[in-house]
Formats: sequence, C-alpha cells, structure tokens
Amino acid sequence: MHTVVGSAANVSDISVAGALLHGEEQAAFGDAGYQGVHKRGEAQGPTWHVAMRPGKRRMLNPFIGPEFVAERIEKMKASIRAKVENPFRVIKQQFGFTKVRYRGLAKNTAQIVTLFALSNLWMARRRLIGIEG
Repeated sequence: MHTVVGSAANVSDISVAGALLHGEEQAAFGDAGYQGVHKRGEAQGPTWHVAMRPGKRRMLNPFIGPEFVAERIEKMKASIRAKVENPFRVIKQQFGFTKVRYRGLAKNTAQIVTLFALSNLWMARRRLIGIEG
C-alpha cells in the first residue's frame, strides 16, 4: 500500500481515484464503482481496467465466442484485484479491526493510515527478518 485516502461515506470511489495514484502507474484496476474513471481529468495517466457491473456480467452467455472472451477477461481482472485485498485481511484478522467507530474523519483516517503502515510491515516481516539475520 502506498496511498490511503479517508473520506466520508457519502463520497463515491470515483471521486477520490485521482488521489490514489502516484503518477508512475502503467495500469490501474478497479471494481464496478470506478465505472467512467477514464473520463475524469484527475485520474488520467494509467490504463484503467474496470470491472463490469454485476447485472451486465450475469447477462453474458459463456457459450458464445465474444462473450466467452469477455467473461475470461473479467475473471482475470478479478484475480488481479483480489491481490489488493490482502492488506485488508491483515488489518481485520491480525489487528482485529473489524468494526469502525465514528470518531471523526481525521481520527479515523489517522488510525487507518497507521493500520495500513503496520500491515505493510506485517506482510514484509519475513523479508525484513531475513535481511537482519
């Protein structure tokens, strides 16, 4: 994780997409909440690969050639996005952060930034120990 943005619940994912990029990305992957992000000026730069909406994906027929390819592409996008979910697992399982209490946006954001920094250390702990030993 290199960027964490805390926002209110009524702020959509697409509106903070530009803040999540550091500028050196070649490709960016997002779920269906990022539909239309390539049209926004602040999120320009990488090639965006955004998932289909679930209803549109259910309408695909896996036995027709072009739709079969589209289904395989969607599965590949999902497998890449699944790798990003590992820090969330660490925060929930290792650090027990499963429920959020509202303390204010600044305090919640500070806590989440700290937890993601700790999750980065947790995931790199074997490499860090190997360097010292």
